Amino acid sequence: MANIFEPEKIILKDNPVISEKIIQEKIAANPSILGLGELILKDKERMQPRAGRLDLLLQDVETKRRYEVEIQLGKTDESHIIRTIEYWDIERKRFPQYDHCAVIIAEDITTRFHNIIGLFNGNIPIIAIQMNAYKFGDDIGLIFTTVLDELTAEFDDEEEELEVTDRTYWINRGSEKTVKMADSLLSIINEFSSGYELKYNKFYIGLGKDGVANNFSVFRPRRSTLNIEIKLPYSEEVQKAIEDNELNDMGYLKRWGIYRLRLEEEDVEKKKEILKDLLSRAYENYK
Repeated sequence: MANIFEPEKIILKDNPVISEKIIQEKIAANPSILGLGELILKDKERMQPRAGRLDLLLQDVETKRRYEVEIQLGKTDESHIIRTIEYWDIERKRFPQYDHCAVIIAEDITTRFHNIIGLFNGNIPIIAIQMNAYKFGDDIGLIFTTVLDELTAEFDDEEEELEVTDRTYWINRGSEKTVKMADSLLSIINEFSSGYELKYNKFYIGLGKDGVANNFSVFRPRRSTLNIEIKLPYSEEVQKAIEDNELNDMGYLKRWGIYRLRLEEEDVEKKKEILKDLLSRAYENYK
């Protein structure tokens, strides 16, 4: 019978042997361990004009989207956050033909980080990944967990008119499977309020009725999963329902009153009732 035990969590910043350079090399050798999809290494220690070196530049194999990645052992700090955003800004201006996203990796994503990012009103596409290290004998295991997914735009109907795209754009950025998941959720919505349609924007797939945006929920297709944001005031009842139904909870955004969930393909059918309940609540509240 397998021996089940609790691994020893360690802090890499306190380890005299492990450095950011070592972590950088491990990620460069296998970028998929970050959980951002099928990525390839484009560059590391990339020189930035008058701004130092970018730790890693990664690129999605299919969509060609680029990720500007900075690594920090220990807690995030203001200078590291600003540096990450600065490198992202430099790269997107140098190579505007690509879609770009800033990524910060640290052992502790602090509340201070969320406060600073909030100052930018969601206008910077940035992902925060917490890196946890565990000791197994003489070996160290790393687990990367996304604690802040991309916040490219505030939940704003005005964005609807500014960044219109189409279905093909999202199939290329996500996948046909995950866009069809959005179709299934649209069908659920039309069960309690008919006439809704998907509206394809650069930063999310929104909802509209009779030509008017009505974003009580938006969808962000990824390669294998669908992120759904539901605009609803926080309540213990709703939070308990999410936990009881084992939905993948990505955290509540208090600033904008949004529940964030990550759905697998099978979730749409197996957990239809709870999804319908949450969406109908959001619809009634939004009215």
